Amino acid sequence: MQLINAENSKISGLSIIPTDSETVLTYRCDATAVYGMGERFDSVNRINQTTRIRIVEKFTQQGEDTYFPLPFFWADDGHGVFVETDHEVIFNLRENEFKIECADPDCSVHFFYGTPRQIVSQFITLTGEAVLPPDWAFGVWVSANRWNRQADIDEQLALIEKYRYPATVLVIEAWSDEATFYIWNGAAYTPQPGSGAFRSEDFQFGAAWPDPQGMIDRLHEKGIKLVLWQIPALKELEAGRSVPQHAADIAFALKNGLVAVNDDEARTPYRIPRQWFIGSYLPDFTNPALVNWWNEKRRYLVEMGVDGFKTDGGEFVHDLSIRFADGSSGESMRNRYAVAYEKSYHALAAKERVLFSRAGYTGAQTASLHWAGDQLSTFSEMRAVLTAGLSLGLSGVPFWGFDVGGFAGPIPTAELYLRATALAVFSPIMQWHSEMVEGQYGAGSDGDANNDRSPWNIARRTNDPFVCETATFFANLRMNLLPEIINQARIAQRDHLPMMRHLVFDYPDDPEVMHCDDQFLLGELLVAPILTEGVNGRTIYLPEGDWIDFWSGKSYPGKIRVAVEAELNRIPVFLRHGGAVLLNLADDQTLGSPVGNRVGDYPELTLLTGGSQASYVYDDKNGRSLRLTDGKLTSDLLSRLTVRNLEGMKML
Repeated sequence: MQLINAENSKISGLSIIPTDSETVLTYRCDATAVYGMGERFDSVNRINQTTRIRIVEKFTQQGEDTYFPLPFFWADDGHGVFVETDHEVIFNLRENEFKIECADPDCSVHFFYGTPRQIVSQFITLTGEAVLPPDWAFGVWVSANRWNRQADIDEQLALIEKYRYPATVLVIEAWSDEATFYIWNGAAYTPQPGSGAFRSEDFQFGAAWPDPQGMIDRLHEKGIKLVLWQIPALKELEAGRSVPQHAADIAFALKNGLVAVNDDEARTPYRIPRQWFIGSYLPDFTNPALVNWWNEKRRYLVEMGVDGFKTDGGEFVHDLSIRFADGSSGESMRNRYAVAYEKSYHALAAKERVLFSRAGYTGAQTASLHWAGDQLSTFSEMRAVLTAGLSLGLSGVPFWGFDVGGFAGPIPTAELYLRATALAVFSPIMQWHSEMVEGQYGAGSDGDANNDRSPWNIARRTNDPFVCETATFFANLRMNLLPEIINQARIAQRDHLPMMRHLVFDYPDDPEVMHCDDQFLLGELLVAPILTEGVNGRTIYLPEGDWIDFWSGKSYPGKIRVAVEAELNRIPVFLRHGGAVLLNLADDQTLGSPVGNRVGDYPELTLLTGGSQASYVYDDKNGRSLRLTDGKLTSDLLSRLTVRNLEGMKML
């Protein structure tokens, strides 16, 4: 174990004790709170807990497990630690004494010092800056596992138009043959040797997807991008099922050593032993030959205009003794496999496309956006999701989202769905999604074959048209906020910040924010979602400074707790006095007003200020800028800009 930058007054009593199975580092410090360690669903503050840094695929109710651990933390006494290893790390961090256990005797332990911003920035500088997605990725995503025909997509497009819902991204999971995961289901073709790759003209598309190219073109004409689901497995097919191309691909992969192998004399191919995709072979993404072969199989999809991939899975290394082409064992690849998988797809996707991934580890932010995986449709799971998003942000990963209203189980209540939708408006990625109807928690047990988490389906299932109206209002609000959200994304990527900022990031010296993990900052906005069932308000802590209610325009002093009401069509939000928010509003200048799904190149914008002396900086991707300083405005951004004080705003 190598210690780097360990000599500092913040820590003392360093001791390294090697054992047969691990190396243990202990030291003393004055920390009373600890943050980071990746996406954590059980608590943001990790003090007085034992936290294992290992990827675990846990379907719903994650608890102490996580898809996205990170061997990095920082403490409120001004020091942070990154254990540079792919092996499992155990952080046992108690007040007065910290203990770090690592199974890798050759790991490096980096110490950082400074403010929360400085420590997280040092970590990102060391491990890589987050990839900045294209602007359209910050719009409104729609998705459902049950859409398995082009007719389903046509139906959703008709409903999107009917309800004037401003979707910008559509995700299809059940699009492929469920064998190769790169051929459209039902397509006819002449099988190729396993070494080959198809072009779109090699297929005669069938009844399920009769014209995928035409569908993609129609989506693009409507301003909607397409993302397709992927999985890192050479699937073991169901008994009696045969897919000749898939069989040829597997034969080629096995013959050419493109899969992970067991640590036996014959180096037999490893098969996934449990949980998900049991019996399937595991592609070896440490092998450049596999990466090239795998990506070439999918290149025709990019050429058709597919805008990204939902790179699901990545948690399939269950046997720690297996071996990979670069010499790695399963012990290290249990964590690193997801990153190798995502970086391989990142090379295929290129700059103007996105990856949307579930699992992650050190460096994953350099390749992909992420989402929180699978949760039940309950208030407790929504609370856990916010905890996870804040923890991941405090760990240096800015671009993240969750499934609105939960992914699994019975349809969410109208109340849960709208509270979750409101939270998603102010999250980096806003998406609704649902499991298959015959899911593990009986999503279709009531006999209804449609369990989509779309606003129109929730309204139908709850017999409450207010749900669709209000969810559409929130989606429009998201599009109103999109210029600001895109600006905050660029700032987050440039300055190594979370987009959803725990208050401790901005107010590290305020003891009140240490445990304040049910609200967050997005730029100059303080957002406090309703996370409890059956209430129409909550208490909010306003830190130092003055704050203005985003809806009423009422001003409040800082360093106080206030009780705020919020019916189902509202979420408590405050604008920091002296700050501003850049909005895309309709002609009536109303929050929540429909502006369609257009992203970027707006003919006019509104700068909503918190006070007459507000300051604001905006730079777009074309090098144009907007500056507001001490009431003086300069801008070459567009021909028309309206500046309004929050007190004069209207709401829908």
